Amino acid sequence: MPMIEIRRILCPTDFSEFSVRALQHAVPIARWYGAKLTALHVLPLVPSVAASFPTYVDPMTMAPIPKGHLLDRLREFVAPADEAGVDTEILLLEGHVTRTILSHAEGMDADLIVMGSHGREGFEHLMLGSVAEKVLRKAECPVLSVGREREGRTAAGPLFGRIVCPVDFSAPSKHALDYALSLAQEAKARLDVLHVVDWGPEEEVREHRHFDVPAFRRFLADEAHRRLRDIVPVASRDWCEVEEVVASGKPYAEILRVARERDADLIVMGVRGRSALNVAVFGSTANQVVRGGACPVLTVREG
Repeated sequence: MPMIEIRRILCPTDFSEFSVRALQHAVPIARWYGAKLTALHVLPLVPSVAASFPTYVDPMTMAPIPKGHLLDRLREFVAPADEAGVDTEILLLEGHVTRTILSHAEGMDADLIVMGSHGREGFEHLMLGSVAEKVLRKAECPVLSVGREREGRTAAGPLFGRIVCPVDFSAPSKHALDYALSLAQEAKARLDVLHVVDWGPEEEVREHRHFDVPAFRRFLADEAHRRLRDIVPVASRDWCEVEEVVASGKPYAEILRVARERDADLIVMGVRGRSALNVAVFGSTANQVVRGGACPVLTVREG
């Protein structure tokens, strides 16, 4: 069994429907792992007439909001977690939204950030590309991004009934597999371990007419299946139904296709460090999966 510990969960909220959905996923995870859940709302502080009654500004309307009102909204937001018996706290902080989220996650030594991938209508309508995207790229801990619910999805049944975990055999993807196996055990879910072989442009393939391309592709697919079988701990198959899946094409497109066709409830994938090159790789694969996914996506940085 993968030894994954999740003791502190940070759930940033802008009170949008996406934040509410993020909380709905954070609560069972907190219960499974016995974690403390912190609900955080960040707004810039503006001077008020009475210094003892600090006032915040609604970024949509620019109307002043009393601090007490925002604290009440935070208590209302986190109420489902309280009712589920989760240890919770609420925080209202001022400052730059992204930097404050990242700074507080580091300061509290968060094991997981759970947040909506979109923002409030009219205010950062597509939050991804701004706050959520920057948190995904820069957070040191895993980030669970929750977007639009899959059409036809119901609340009945397990939260994560089927998990897809793309693996390219790198250290980050192996680390992500540990999380996928742990969550599959907690949720009693099925796990599809996926490897995508990128053949490259067909024009390049046609240039090697003397080469038995179909046979080579079969060899690569068979080798990928073997490596996928080897990478999953034998003991985990006693409590988790695992299937190895090999696809070919653009990695992000195939990840989305497999997740869609298999009606996945969660995608778990590894991401590399924060160098300029790795950010580019992140933008071309993980970010596109988060943008295009019809289910939540858990991104796990290299351990």
